[in-house]
Amino acid sequence: MPDIKIVTEVAGRVCAIPVQVGGSVADGDDVAVVEAMKMEIPVSSPAAGTIKSLLVKLDDVVAEGQAVAIVAS
Repeated sequence: MPDIKIVTEVAGRVCAIPVQVGGSVADGDDVAVVEAMKMEIPVSSPAAGTIKSLLVKLDDVVAEGQAVAIVAS
């Protein structure tokens, strides 16, 4: 099974991580929420699978295009 990197499309602060390592996600499930310019932007999984690792933690500042998690599909 290939690993899929989930990346954020905006720079901002991680304000929520509704998943845990080892948990399963469906296509389109939110993996993290990034606050940018007082808006909360969800970062969704592009495929179903299992969360292999989380690369950020709550309140981390992330850059546009930064990987936030890895999913094993």
